[in-house]
Amino acid sequence: MMNEAFSLVTGADLIAWGHRPGPAFRDLLSRANFARSEGCGLEGIRQMLEPDLPPPAPEPLALLKAGEVPLHVNIRAENADEQENIDRVLASMVEVLKTPTVEAGAVMPDACPAGPLGTIPVGGVVAARNAIHPGMHSADICCSVMITDLGEVAPKAALDAAQEITHFGPGGRDQGHRFTVSLDLLDRFRANPFLNGNRMLHAAQAHMGTQGDGNHFLFIGRSRATGRVAMVTHHGSRGPGGLLYKGGMEVAERFRKILSPTTLKQNAWIPADTEEGRAYWEALQILRRWTKANHNALHQAVVERLRAEPGDRFWNEHNFVFKRGDLFLHGKGATPAWAGYAEDATGLTLIPLNMAEPVLVVRGRDAGHALGFSPHGAGRNFSRTEHRRRMGAATPAQLLAAETQGLDIRFSAGVVDASELPSGYKRAKAVTDQIRDYGLADVVDYIDPYGCIMAGEIAPPWQAKRTRR
Repeated sequence: MMNEAFSLVTGADLIAWGHRPGPAFRDLLSRANFARSEGCGLEGIRQMLEPDLPPPAPEPLALLKAGEVPLHVNIRAENADEQENIDRVLASMVEVLKTPTVEAGAVMPDACPAGPLGTIPVGGVVAARNAIHPGMHSADICCSVMITDLGEVAPKAALDAAQEITHFGPGGRDQGHRFTVSLDLLDRFRANPFLNGNRMLHAAQAHMGTQGDGNHFLFIGRSRATGRVAMVTHHGSRGPGGLLYKGGMEVAERFRKILSPTTLKQNAWIPADTEEGRAYWEALQILRRWTKANHNALHQAVVERLRAEPGDRFWNEHNFVFKRGDLFLHGKGATPAWAGYAEDATGLTLIPLNMAEPVLVVRGRDAGHALGFSPHGAGRNFSRTEHRRRMGAATPAQLLAAETQGLDIRFSAGVVDASELPSGYKRAKAVTDQIRDYGLADVVDYIDPYGCIMAGEIAPPWQAKRTRR
């Protein structure tokens, strides 16, 4: 073993002393090893570099204040882009917390802005008393992820089968190609004043077995724990969710004008103890059931096509409202991380990061400083437009090849949406590290990627037609 008198300072030494890997590492190592060559001991070098230590991450229970409403911050910046992103997130949350019904807020490691100032960001959690805020679960109600253990099947065969079965893009399935919606579920729609319209009932039937566009995907990978192939889907309540959101916002706006005209429109609420509030809460539960059936329909169809012998299947939502005690917890791109948050909760939830990284299977920690939530994914540090600007001369196809080498990545429209590539998202390791450092969840398995089908931005038919002309 090399004598300490001749050993060099390494990156491992710097990390042990509290420095974070990054652009400054090269200079730190150069200075440290110059001092080493001059005969300085390791302890002396450690003290010499102390002024260069990064500021400590926020303590999990550190709070910002918006009046008397606490905001729990579970995110830190590693570079200037991330700091700018966090500044915008926190500025928006401070405005959200001025809403009279709100009693606490939290920000997850994947947080990013999602609208004008005062709009709950992705990765935001808001606790409200006697109030359901439609704008805080967004139009993509019950956006969620489901996993099925497909067993000992070939991953390419699974991806091929899934591509033949699933449906991306705007609108629903044509007559004759639809999945069945149970009569009991349709009866529940008809019995609810928010869900009983003809457009809603048509969407509930036509959109079953569809996944939409944007960042929704179908992912095939392999469990590190079992070696078995797994399928993960990501989508929400589609057309029915969009229609319920619109109806909920209209009712909330009527209450806002009476109860709190100065509250921002996007933060209007429906009092939970009113007839409208009870009906809206029930409508959310029906949409949750519809969304789970939508995932199940696709998963079961793939299982049957492959003649697979499946194992476990579970799911979790991340754009929803949850009741805990006498508070309504609004998670916008945030995943419930407490046991028994729903009757079908298994204790395990999923956190996808990007198409080139594993899907994390985690067990939540029910952290009070996160209001009981964990992240839903990786989030973004800048907009899709800014990402395209930063691409420079690189084409989407070139980026796809560089960032997903060895993976089978397919875009449903046949055109690469570069904003959905890994570079469009936060660095996966940074998010995973912060999940650990803030004590939000424990990773129990990794689903390593084989490939995926990504929706991407898909032009509506009328726009595509105009483009062709």
